[in-house]
Amino acid sequence: MKKILFSAYSLDVGGIETALVTLLNYLYKDYDITLVLEKKQGIFLKDLPKEINVITYTPSSIKFLLARKIINLFKQIKFKLKYKNKFDFAADYATYSMPASFVVRCASNNNAIWIHNNYMNFYDNNIKQYRNFFNKLKINKFKKIVFVSELDRKVFIAQFPELIKNTVVCNNLINYKRIENLAQEKIDMNKDDVPTFLNVGRHDEKQKKISRIINAAERLKKEGYKFKVLLVGKGIASKEYENAIKKKKLEENIILLGAKKNPYPYFKISDCFILSSQFEGYPVVFVESQVLNLPIITTDVSDSKKDIKGKFGIVVENSENGVYKGMKEFLDKGIKTKKFNPEEYNQEIAEKVRKIIND
Repeated sequence: MKKILFSAYSLDVGGIETALVTLLNYLYKDYDITLVLEKKQGIFLKDLPKEINVITYTPSSIKFLLARKIINLFKQIKFKLKYKNKFDFAADYATYSMPASFVVRCASNNNAIWIHNNYMNFYDNNIKQYRNFFNKLKINKFKKIVFVSELDRKVFIAQFPELIKNTVVCNNLINYKRIENLAQEKIDMNKDDVPTFLNVGRHDEKQKKISRIINAAERLKKEGYKFKVLLVGKGIASKEYENAIKKKKLEENIILLGAKKNPYPYFKISDCFILSSQFEGYPVVFVESQVLNLPIITTDVSDSKKDIKGKFGIVVENSENGVYKGMKEFLDKGIKTKKFNPEEYNQEIAEKVRKIIND
């Protein structure tokens, strides 16, 4: 049985963590897996198969610079002595983590790094900062660079054309049976008799742009439409959104539900998922909505035109007006969607992952 290693920051709630745990549950019967965490914490730890060996590699964070560098140098030497090239394959699943990058490059020459977002957007299209980020990760030392969307891959290749042969696109697996089961959990809210939109995500205006939904709702209410919007999530912009909803007198139309460990029952009482983001890697909510048969309205982000348009929903202009037009279209005539086959989706991705591991 091949020995493989995955490295991540922690297993707290998040899209990357959800995708990693789903992947490990899919692979553990075929491989001897070690998971290295920078912090051994998070609610998903209990969801790991007991066969997976979980260890930690935690750099020092003490304030005194010289002492920190010396301590971390010894930590690196210790890890190298124990694990250098001891694995048949190693993967960095937390793109942003420099320690995870070190661990994986040390553990195996047959290695990969997963890129879960378009980092050009994080750096406001600053090419120098974008290149510096990947150079610090020593991106050229990875045998494979795995992107969860074709768009992110194209952005990367534009800046690192010499690494094009190392790149591959592979979406995240989805634990659809778990999603279907969790969706049956009872909540203190019933399906409404008016069309209900749902948004699930971190309240971060720079990326998620939920203000677009709030402003579009104000326009639609003035035009006489009857509807509700459920906002599941929290973040630095939550108070801003709450104040805007009150100021625009939208309390009966938009309900702030806060963060939910299990958001799936809210999919069941909604009629349409709406994603208003300025940018995304590959939104896990796309596939979650497909599993729960919820049509999607999304701004033009990631691979939405390839994967959503004409199949599972509509793709609108990446703007407030685009969100308004999408909501209006749904309220006027609804959205027809195809039937999603989650097992077929997973089999295709699992085959790609095994190829990445075994090549």
